[in-house]
Amino acid sequence: MNGRLIAIGDIHGCHLEFADLLGRLNLTPDDRLVLVGDLVNRGPDSNRVIDLARTHRAVSLLGNHELRFLKYHRTGDRKMLKNGDFRTVERFRPEDWDYLESMPLTFEEPELNTVFVHGGFLPNEPWKEQRADVVTRIQVVDRDGKPAKRSDEPDAPLWADLWRGPPFVVYGHTPRPAVYPLKWSVGIDTACVFGGRLTAYILPEKRFLQVRARQSYWS
Repeated sequence: MNGRLIAIGDIHGCHLEFADLLGRLNLTPDDRLVLVGDLVNRGPDSNRVIDLARTHRAVSLLGNHELRFLKYHRTGDRKMLKNGDFRTVERFRPEDWDYLESMPLTFEEPELNTVFVHGGFLPNEPWKEQRADVVTRIQVVDRDGKPAKRSDEPDAPLWADLWRGPPFVVYGHTPRPAVYPLKWSVGIDTACVFGGRLTAYILPEKRFLQVRARQSYWS
C-alpha cells in the first residue's frame, strides 16, 4: 500500500477544524482520506466541508445525518427533518445533494483487514449484508439483539464491545471525549461540534492526530 490511509471522525460542518487538521496532516498525492460520515449539519458550514472533501478526493461515507437528508430530498416530506436540519438543507446546492447521493455505506481496505463505517455493525450478522439504517445509527445492542441508541438503552452493551472481528472496524457516530480503541475496533468521533476535538486515525502506523474545536457549535 502506497501512502497513508487516513480516517477522520464526524466533522458536522466544522470546516475550520477540518481545514486545520488537513493542514497538520501534510497530505501527499499517495495519501487517501476516508471521512466516516456526518460531514454535515450542526456546525457552521456544511457546504465548505463538502468542498474540502471534494478537493482532497476523500471517500466520504454515509452517516445518519446524510441518510436523513437524502430521505427528505427524495420524498419532500419535511417531517423527515429535525429542527436543527432546516438551516443546513436550505443552503445545500445541487452539487451537495449529488455528493450525498454518491456516498457509500462502507469502505474496505483488504490489505489492512479494515473496514470503515459511520455507526457500526450488529456483531452476529455478516457486516456486508447490514442495512443503511443499522450501520449508520447503531450505538448499542438491546436485549433482543437489535440496534439501538445509547440514549434509548443506556444499560445496553456497546456494539463495539461485542464485536470480535475480523475485520477491524473504524467508526464514528458515538461522540466521546477521547478515542475508543479496542482489539477489533476504534471509535474516532471525539465530539468536535460539541467543543471537543476532530480526530484523524492514520494507517498503517495506527497513529492519532487531533485538533481542538475552536468553540462549541452545538449543545
